[in-house]
Amino acid sequence: MITLTSMRPIYLDHSATTPVCDEALAAMQPYFAEYFGNSSSLHQFGRNAAAALDAARAAVACELGARPNEIVFTACGTESDNLALRGAAFAMRKRNSAKTHLITAHAEHHAVEGTLHQLRDLFGFELTELPVDGYGFVDPDDVRRAMGPNTALVSVMAANNEVGTLQAVGEIGAICRERGVLFHSDAVQCPAYRALDVKQLNLDFMALSAHKFYGPKGVGIMYIRDGAPYVPTNTGGGHERGRRAGTVNVAGAVGAAAALKYVAKRRDVQSARLQALRDQLIAGILADVPDVRLSGHLQQRLPNHASLLFKEVDGEMLLMALDVEGIAASTGSACTSGNPEPSAVLVSMGIAREWALGGLRLTLGYDTTEADIDAVLQIMPKCVERVRRAMQA
Repeated sequence: MITLTSMRPIYLDHSATTPVCDEALAAMQPYFAEYFGNSSSLHQFGRNAAAALDAARAAVACELGARPNEIVFTACGTESDNLALRGAAFAMRKRNSAKTHLITAHAEHHAVEGTLHQLRDLFGFELTELPVDGYGFVDPDDVRRAMGPNTALVSVMAANNEVGTLQAVGEIGAICRERGVLFHSDAVQCPAYRALDVKQLNLDFMALSAHKFYGPKGVGIMYIRDGAPYVPTNTGGGHERGRRAGTVNVAGAVGAAAALKYVAKRRDVQSARLQALRDQLIAGILADVPDVRLSGHLQQRLPNHASLLFKEVDGEMLLMALDVEGIAASTGSACTSGNPEPSAVLVSMGIAREWALGGLRLTLGYDTTEADIDAVLQIMPKCVERVRRAMQA
């Protein structure tokens, strides 16, 4: 029998964050002490840092099908979303005062949802929030129908962080390009498992976060298509070609570039391996646990992502029960942990409360093994049963 004392801790929360790969650690190390200069300084210390920053920018651009001048380093994916959405919206309205209509979907990350709500509530923009289906999928035809002559910007995430559903980003981007509307996508969950080509996806803006693809925390990436209207919304020095004020985290940028190259080399093999393990995990839980079902799209989902709904189970209690057994998981977005209400994403998908409260996200990573999956399949039924008994007591 597998017990906590006989197995290593099992980490199945890679959508929340990933460990930093050795390649990124090694690449960053010199820039904490030996090459510590401010990349905006003109002396040799600054020039050394600036050269490293330029090399990191070029490496990131190469992996994304972009130009180096289209890459902006930020502090995180949330900041990238915030800067892109506000910067694009304000720029479009500045060009044409009638361009005040924004479009998104109900299942977006809070970094997108909160920013667009603020643009609506405090800055006078009109916002359309499109419905998603039972899988969390946005219909591109709904995007097309929602557009009008005053539409400035559309934002649809590439992959849902809670249920793993992949969106038709390229198709939505083509619709936006055809109509002269800017298109932004939060693609934070994708790089470790899916290649991203900003040109093929018809993107004007994109947000990434290094710690989601085996890079360091505290560094994000914002793609801005060359020529796309943009107004910087944090002011200060002329860092990042005037698009994001603030001293650049050179070590973090170097680490992000190294991590992106790391996952690019392993993506295809790891995605195939993880999809097989994910399917084994899903099938085992569905077979051995009563009153459970999969959430998110059956096929069009991230290869490492298993999201499940346990009827009449408190997701937070189940999370704690698993943690006691040495299994780290999530009830949904790590950004909303501790909220006693059902996930807004699950609610937007039409999932009833008695199911939505029992949402559980299990996300595999490059270090996940078949033995880990076997252990989870042995432990999960007991944890669910224990939680249900406790709730009935």
